[in-house]
Amino acid sequence: MPAQEPYLYSAEDLFAQLSGNPDFVLLDVRNEKDFQNFAVEGPGFLPYINIPYYDFIEDIETSVARVPAGQKIRVVCAKENSAKFVSEQLLANGFSDVGYLQDGIVSWGNMLAPRKLTPDDAPYELHQIIRPGKASCSYMLIVGGEAAVFDPSANIQFYQDFAKERGAKITKTFETHRQADYIAGSIPLQEAIGAEIMVMPQDFTGAGFPFTPLADGQTLSLSNGPEIKVVHSPGHTLGSTSYLIDHTFLLSGDTIFIQSAGRPDLGGKSEEWSRILYLTLMITLRDIADNVLILPGHYTTWAEANDDLIFAAHLGELKKKNIAFHFIHEGKFAAFIEENLRPQPAVYGDIRRINGGWLKVDLEEQNSMDLGKNECGASNYGKAGVSAESQRQG
Repeated sequence: MPAQEPYLYSAEDLFAQLSGNPDFVLLDVRNEKDFQNFAVEGPGFLPYINIPYYDFIEDIETSVARVPAGQKIRVVCAKENSAKFVSEQLLANGFSDVGYLQDGIVSWGNMLAPRKLTPDDAPYELHQIIRPGKASCSYMLIVGGEAAVFDPSANIQFYQDFAKERGAKITKTFETHRQADYIAGSIPLQEAIGAEIMVMPQDFTGAGFPFTPLADGQTLSLSNGPEIKVVHSPGHTLGSTSYLIDHTFLLSGDTIFIQSAGRPDLGGKSEEWSRILYLTLMITLRDIADNVLILPGHYTTWAEANDDLIFAAHLGELKKKNIAFHFIHEGKFAAFIEENLRPQPAVYGDIRRINGGWLKVDLEEQNSMDLGKNECGASNYGKAGVSAESQRQG
């Protein structure tokens, strides 16, 4: 009787299972440092364990004994081959349902999961495209046969296929700012299909690619579709921009999230940019209606998503629960920012250069640079749990 073979599963398969009620153990066989730096995160609860590949090489019996017996096992490694080897060893030692992740953790890091935001009878489509590996969100607006992508990631094939499936072609990309935490897809989309890149010029002065500069208050549209209003919202960067679509949706980039706001220190001017961000939150967003749905560029945890796994909240709701809105003056806001920042990852400098068109790297290096959850929030890793009331009183 031929030996049982492990099966190959995709990052999309893994996300679909994590979005339901996962009934397996996720076994990560990367080394402990890589596992601690970047791991699979999804909306569903599951047991997730780390036993390095080399432990299986050095002591197969002890390593297999550490894997919960009688369970379905899904194995993850860096590139695929190590997970396949471990899967085969588990099957040879009594396990019966074992799979390994196609293309390894990089495939999880690049995987995109779309969620439709508009009803089926709407005259246009707006989709939130979640990237679980980076805890980030991009967006696609489709009107007739034309599509625009906001803050695309480097997985440009997904966006092209997604638009094509809906009878549309991507003609424009919009950036909310020059990203530091991930390699953006606007330049590759321009190179691949000639997409026009729309940006606020403050973040892209001297950029190594052609772009169309935007201005605060400017309005645009696709194929006579809904109005796209440019809202300059600096603070995270000097060129940070939000996009108000149809007076209904505000794509806020890294200006405001569900729980907090974007960190203002990435340009090395934390105190100065903290004040700018504070004024954006208190003045610029004051002029946006409370019933506008905020669609952020990042999230902190899956607890921020609604039942449809969409990250969104009305501005009026955020004014009540988002800590960034609850400081009695700009000094306390700046102090909060300062107290809640971790050092930015060293790779962020090179990523900014790539996104400005000044640095080119090969695909393998790009994938390596692009791994790791974002650290763009002002309190994602600090005192995000501090109550708004304590900040008012503090």
